[in-house]
Amino acid sequence: MNLRLVPVTQANIDLALTVKVRTDQERFVSPVAKSLAEAYVFGDAAWPRLILDADDKAVGFLMAFVEIDWNGKGVDFRSGLWRLNVTPEAQGQGVGRFAVEAVAAEVKRRGARQMFVSWEPGDDGPENFYLKLGFRPTGETTGGQTVGVLDLG
Repeated sequence: MNLRLVPVTQANIDLALTVKVRTDQERFVSPVAKSLAEAYVFGDAAWPRLILDADDKAVGFLMAFVEIDWNGKGVDFRSGLWRLNVTPEAQGQGVGRFAVEAVAAEVKRRGARQMFVSWEPGDDGPENFYLKLGFRPTGETTGGQTVGVLDLG
């Protein structure tokens, strides 16, 4: 699948809002609308992107976080994947892997040596997906979610 990332703009926001996950996955990831609201509030720390296929069809949405003050103490700044929504038709086609690799490249380009992600624990959740991509649990939780880290080298 030929994929590319594009910023969410006035011209494609309606397209971005069409990206929805399977009904049984909704408890694991917030909808795109919430992510875009958070992107507005967090400003430059949020990096929302629409994932398009070769036909310019929206197959996913991701939002990265860049240099977030992790614990609010001004000493631990982290970057990583905040949200990942992949349409049901596109799941199993490499969209998720593409998204993770794209975020890894972006945060590495910005100087990070590690990339973080968190996931909602539970059956049929995204944990195995992240573990297969090389993330390892840090032993931390945030908002009830497991925190994982990937070394970028």
